[in-house]
Amino acid sequence: MEEIVNRVSESSLITLDLEQFYPRGEIAVFDMKDHLFMGLILKEKDFRTALQGLDWEQYRGKNVAVTCSADAVIPVWAYMLVATYLQPVAKEIVFGDEKTLVQTILSRNLSNMDPNEYADKRVVVKGCGEVAIPDSAYMEVTARLRPFAKSIMYGEPCSTVPIYKKR
Repeated sequence: MEEIVNRVSESSLITLDLEQFYPRGEIAVFDMKDHLFMGLILKEKDFRTALQGLDWEQYRGKNVAVTCSADAVIPVWAYMLVATYLQPVAKEIVFGDEKTLVQTILSRNLSNMDPNEYADKRVVVKGCGEVAIPDSAYMEVTARLRPFAKSIMYGEPCSTVPIYKKR
């Protein structure tokens, strides 16, 4: 009887799981709409009073997306003011919705990755996982690895889609 050999585990493939670059910690959204007069108008004095009276501890250690879900004109200084309250307590502050926050932090984390670790390696970018990874992260990691990797594939080591091969 022939011995069964696991060729996948013996291959020189390196699996890159983008979940390791996903934002860590809880995500919260600060919606400017909740602090507008009639949900549409920013009155400076009322807005400042509302921010002063807010319990900012609810954002402690969280990744906070600052957005306005209402169709209102928000002056730039208002976002700046919110940032002054969030900065001492929040882990991260990003302008935009939750999706933008995830993309921004993921992108920053990917930019901190050392692509030299993948020089002349065969890399499989993991395709499935516990967390939904934005498509933009797959594109970004491919662009970062292309100058270094011998090959880039998508999927799982047992079933990959070839993306790039150095000639």
